[in-house]
Amino acid sequence: MSIGSPDSTVGVEDHPASAEPVRDAGMAHGKSPTRIAMDRLRKDRVAMICAFVVLFFILIAIFAPLLAKLEGGDISSFKPDLVDEYGFPTIGITSDHWFGVEPKTGRDNFARWVYGARPSLVVAFVATLFGTIVGVVMGLLAGFLGGWVDRVISWIIDFVLSLPYLLFAIAMVPIVENLRGGSFNLTPDEQASTRFFVLIFVLSFFGWAGLARIIRGEVLSLREREFVLAAKAIGVPTSQVLFKELLPNLVAPIVISASLALPAYVTAEAGLSFLGVGLIEPIPSWGQTIASATNWFKADPLYLWLPVLGITALVLALALLGDAVRDAFDPKTRR
Repeated sequence: MSIGSPDSTVGVEDHPASAEPVRDAGMAHGKSPTRIAMDRLRKDRVAMICAFVVLFFILIAIFAPLLAKLEGGDISSFKPDLVDEYGFPTIGITSDHWFGVEPKTGRDNFARWVYGARPSLVVAFVATLFGTIVGVVMGLLAGFLGGWVDRVISWIIDFVLSLPYLLFAIAMVPIVENLRGGSFNLTPDEQASTRFFVLIFVLSFFGWAGLARIIRGEVLSLREREFVLAAKAIGVPTSQVLFKELLPNLVAPIVISASLALPAYVTAEAGLSFLGVGLIEPIPSWGQTIASATNWFKADPLYLWLPVLGITALVLALALLGDAVRDAFDPKTRR
């Protein structure tokens, strides 16, 4: 009589679920870090609420012409009959003007508010995109190639980080306008477009250096790992090592940096427009509206609070979403 065979068979049959946890554990451990981070992010209620708020503002910016048409207003029609001789609005919130009208000009506040979301989001997303691309490429090259390439790129990073951001932004506008023939020779549309692209350039120029320094540090620790050394040993091209071997391991710092840069750029655009060195007419901007509304705050507080609430809600949602993304991609945290 065999002793081991019946007992071992019964042991497996009596505990059919014993293999199931092993299979589930294997599936859990088989997930990529990005997949795990996204699963954690979806379970975060604060992150989901903030994502919906950001999506709400994105949809407002995309469908601004449709929303303004639905209300019946537009951003450029002056209506002096809706303001008195001193410039104060003679009407409040009506069915034709959902947020009232602008003091002194009579332009529709709702149309200018929905259109004002566009430059904030466009500037923030485009500057983040360009800053991230340049920062990642420069960080990869500096960390992987080392030697004189690393020294040159590191010097450039230190130089950019040492520049006074606000003074640079103020000085760039007249310099570019002079290159285009001077501000007196430019139409209002040309001046506005010039400032729009200058603002994106300034934010991108100052945004890439911090990310490049982070990526460089990560690559310095990764380039001595076995998979990188093996790829170099078998003759894999440098570009493939950078973008197919190293880049997938840098998703977390890249996503975190981009998510935290977005609210900073929205605030920077509004702040520079408020100071008069950002966007100007005829491009509507929340920061520009706030600058104009400070003179009418007592008579028409809604004129000021509309863009303030828009900027606050958007920046707060982006900042909280950025924190949630950072925590989701950080293996040391558990939300």
